Amino acid sequence: MTDPAPALLARLDRVRERVALLVEQRGATDPTAADPLRGLYLSVDAVRHLLDSAAPDPYARPHEPESESESEPGAGAAPRPADHAMREATAPEGGDRLARLAHRHGLTELDACLLLIALAPDIDRTFEPLYGYLNDDVSRRRATTGLALDLCGLPVHLAPARARFHPSSPLCELGLIEVEEPERPFLSRALRVPDRLIAHLLGDDAPDAALARHVRPLAAPSQPYDEDFTRRLANRLAVAGPLTVYLRELREGDGLAVASAALRAAGLDALHVTSPSGDVPYPELLREARLRGCALVVSQVPDEAGPLVRALAARDVPVVFIGERPYDPHWCDRDPLVLEAPRLPAGAEAAWSAALGEAPEFDLAATVAPYHLGADRIVRAARAARELAAFDGVPTSAAHLRLAARQQSASGLERHARRIRPGVDWEDLVLPDKPLAQLHELALRARHRDRVLGDWRLSAGGGRGRGVLGLFAGESGTGKTLSAEVVAAELGLDLYVVQLSSVVDKYVGETEKNLERIFTEAGRTDAVLLFDEADAVFGKRSEVKDSHDRYANMESAYLLQRLESFDGIALLTTNLRANIDEAFTRRLDLVIDFPFPDTQQRLALWRHALARVPCADDTDPESCADEFELAGGSIRSAVVTAAYAAAGRGAVVTTADLLEGARREYRKAGRLVPGEGGW
Repeated sequence: MTDPAPALLARLDRVRERVALLVEQRGATDPTAADPLRGLYLSVDAVRHLLDSAAPDPYARPHEPESESESEPGAGAAPRPADHAMREATAPEGGDRLARLAHRHGLTELDACLLLIALAPDIDRTFEPLYGYLNDDVSRRRATTGLALDLCGLPVHLAPARARFHPSSPLCELGLIEVEEPERPFLSRALRVPDRLIAHLLGDDAPDAALARHVRPLAAPSQPYDEDFTRRLANRLAVAGPLTVYLRELREGDGLAVASAALRAAGLDALHVTSPSGDVPYPELLREARLRGCALVVSQVPDEAGPLVRALAARDVPVVFIGERPYDPHWCDRDPLVLEAPRLPAGAEAAWSAALGEAPEFDLAATVAPYHLGADRIVRAARAARELAAFDGVPTSAAHLRLAARQQSASGLERHARRIRPGVDWEDLVLPDKPLAQLHELALRARHRDRVLGDWRLSAGGGRGRGVLGLFAGESGTGKTLSAEVVAAELGLDLYVVQLSSVVDKYVGETEKNLERIFTEAGRTDAVLLFDEADAVFGKRSEVKDSHDRYANMESAYLLQRLESFDGIALLTTNLRANIDEAFTRRLDLVIDFPFPDTQQRLALWRHALARVPCADDTDPESCADEFELAGGSIRSAVVTAAYAAAGRGAVVTTADLLEGARREYRKAGRLVPGEGGW
């Protein structure tokens, strides 16, 4: 391996040559070059040398005096607080960034002068020794409050002059100047201009590094949710000047898309603050918005939003807060404009079509109808679908789009429910015509509920949601859970089976809290919610004889109210329909009875279960269907038993294997096996 040291040492030699050349140049012009105490103090000659050798500004325009008093100030005249340059800097049509900054923030000529004095050492280092000389301390190379006031010709003992550096003054409140070293006397406190402001004045628009993990540019939506609502909000933002808005969204992503569309229509750029927390530097955030002349959009507002709203509700910066909970007047003293974000209609075919960027070869409207994703999630889902299709080497299909949409529908339901990715379809169901038709109707209702209940205004009112509720009733093994999985697969949604062990709690009120978490999360998620053995939770109310009955009835009453306001898809299964409270039944959209299969259906179930199992040529499931009255779940278990027996022999499944599997199921159920006699 080549040693890099020689090349690096050679580069350092070039640097050493440049240093020697600069030392030689200064030695020829600097009167203090031979002073053994150089750098420890400043003499009058050294200061005059610094003033005489200051390079002229190549961008400065010739300044013509406006009056005799300006062109020839007296020897003892004090500097004026605002001269021609400062008046130009605060003019509305000033040409440089300092002028625009002063005008945008409403700074006076004096404020602009103080700001310029404070930032001078950060722009031109020759001001460092000059300020050290004037501060009577060569180590204090920044302007102090006293020095700044002296340079502006203001008596340091006057309260209005000192108030220029008060925390509530424009310079300090807007974060343009920081008064450091509070332990020092007031007049010797150093003034510092934030690095971000200096970079902005020098033309650097890179955001503050302290905000890098908190903000990002606001993505533009593909289309407005509600054009009339968006137009009215845009007009308020554009005409009313800086405005604070609280957008309550009922579903994640709705408020962000509306805010993005309205701000764009108002001609305002915006910074998007994601997941606001206590470590967000709010002063730096507001300063960044002021420097850019843009708005702030704060999404995912926490429940305890008071400190956040009070910190960012500035009168000179438009701020849009987005949250799921109602606005609380205790959050701040000056109420914002409180609005409810319109919902993106289910499907939003136009948004999906624009995001895909191509004409799909499948029915796009039917595919995306069950999804309530926000505009940004739609764009991400479409991109993910295209990537999945490219990975498979085929055109984008409905399956790719459904899988990508499910990935975008993040959920916290897995804390309380078991997630099932549907892997079945209608061909896996062996049911009579009537329940099968009702299942198709259930999927149809779930797909078109927003149009029928929303656009056509057929909702019952009274706060009733747009949910689809169904009850599957029948004996164990008749296909209730399988049917729920098929419906979820038809809609392209995940199925979440509620775990009763994580819901029911012995402490009063805890069960309702757990159910509320489930319903709230399910309402925000595109998924099918399944309450298996629902009679354990949705049982009949009883006469109150003791406190246990009273609290049990309160739980049922809560469920009745919550089901009415539910916006998702919930399915209930029970083996004992008579145990379900009639009040629940009235609120259900469909009640589907799953009958016990007759002989013909049992034969179809046997043949369906054996469809992919290697069988002997003379294998005949008809005898099993005739002799054994088994439901679909038991038939599948019998086939599994027969398949294991055949695999153990290294052979194919025979009729004898099927008969033995059926007998096993009879014995498990405690029933008499045909041909075996009594007990």
